[in-house]
Amino acid sequence: MPEKNYLPRLIDSKISQHLLAFGSISVEGPKWCGKTMTSLHHCTSSFYVGAPAGNFSNRKLAMMDPSLILDGDTPRLIDEWQEVPAIWDAVRYAVDQRGKKGQFVLTGSSTPNRKGISHSGAGRIAKLRMRTMSLYEAGASSGLVSLKDLCNGIIKSRLTGEVNLHTLIEHIMCGGWPENVGIDFKFARLLPKQYIDAVVTDDINRVDDTSRDLHKVRLLLRSLARNESTSASNKTLKNDIKEQDDEDINVETIAEYLGVFERLFLLDNQKPFHPNIRSSVRIKQLEKRHFCDPSLACALLGATEKSLLADLETLGFLFEALCERDLRIYAESNDAKLYHYQDYNDNEIDAVVEMPDGSWGAFEIKLGANQLDGAAEKLLKIKSGIDKDPKGKPPKILCIVCGLSNAAYVRPDGVIVVPITALKD
Repeated sequence: MPEKNYLPRLIDSKISQHLLAFGSISVEGPKWCGKTMTSLHHCTSSFYVGAPAGNFSNRKLAMMDPSLILDGDTPRLIDEWQEVPAIWDAVRYAVDQRGKKGQFVLTGSSTPNRKGISHSGAGRIAKLRMRTMSLYEAGASSGLVSLKDLCNGIIKSRLTGEVNLHTLIEHIMCGGWPENVGIDFKFARLLPKQYIDAVVTDDINRVDDTSRDLHKVRLLLRSLARNESTSASNKTLKNDIKEQDDEDINVETIAEYLGVFERLFLLDNQKPFHPNIRSSVRIKQLEKRHFCDPSLACALLGATEKSLLADLETLGFLFEALCERDLRIYAESNDAKLYHYQDYNDNEIDAVVEMPDGSWGAFEIKLGANQLDGAAEKLLKIKSGIDKDPKGKPPKILCIVCGLSNAAYVRPDGVIVVPITALKD
């Protein structure tokens, strides 16, 4: 069902490929990220489980007999299937019976309990994770520099245009929500606040019909916002809540609530990386914490353009989150993965992109051009240490993703500099 005003997404090619390879796909991700519109773009019929018409008759019909909702031209969209988990098994069974590819596209903004689902769907239903829009998808990046080319060592020096700090702050605060594209900043910044309110007042308890302490939910969300783009442990979050909010919350509750946030696709953490694939570092080191979109951290912190300009450290963490969101989207469109690096000597790399062939690139993220020399020195030091390790596998490229830079180029020391507003997949 092609939409005249549809904004193409990088996941489009993945959806097309997987529909040719599997009987059904499940497009998962945070609410309001564009899952339904994008999935509809690939389908010829649709069924909306949550449609309110007829006193929510669609949901009642699906609950009565899930197989009844599967008839229609294919690929057929089943939107918000998780409201009736039995739909999953009905789709799996239909795929088996039909023996054809590209039959259904399921969309969902939360992961349901396994109750009511008897089969994983392995081999029949492929899962794809969708995220909010990158700057390139939203039209805020020129796309003059390709991440795929960078990771293959291809870089052409070029001017990319002036970048304004106020514009970068607007990108962070408004986020990658499709509904915010083309909307004035003073209105667009309201959406992330409404998103958080919707999660706390409705989704948190509805995801598994469990009543939770909403005050503690907000405390934990605020702590996560204060620790955005860090590898804070659950214990650190507990101590942060005690110090900042003078409230107590035990680590068991924190772990439970974090699990619920993950089921709502509210979080999108970065796993640790080590160039030796057999290393225990992948397991021992903590994940770097991220919300699914940096705008949510801004909303929870009550950040304004003025307050961020007065607190460049916080702005730096939020800018890092923006860049790592985009790097993940660009990487996954190339079948690559995003990690972060931290060794036992406390050497750190903000982002690591590992390509399908096992080669990898090291990326530091810096808001200001005055930070480039220090970032390059850091990358070169880490590479030198890996080079000396007989088992080490050094990065193929060293790159700094910058905010306030007007050019993409290779420094004399071999480190590449690329503005985030010039990057694409």
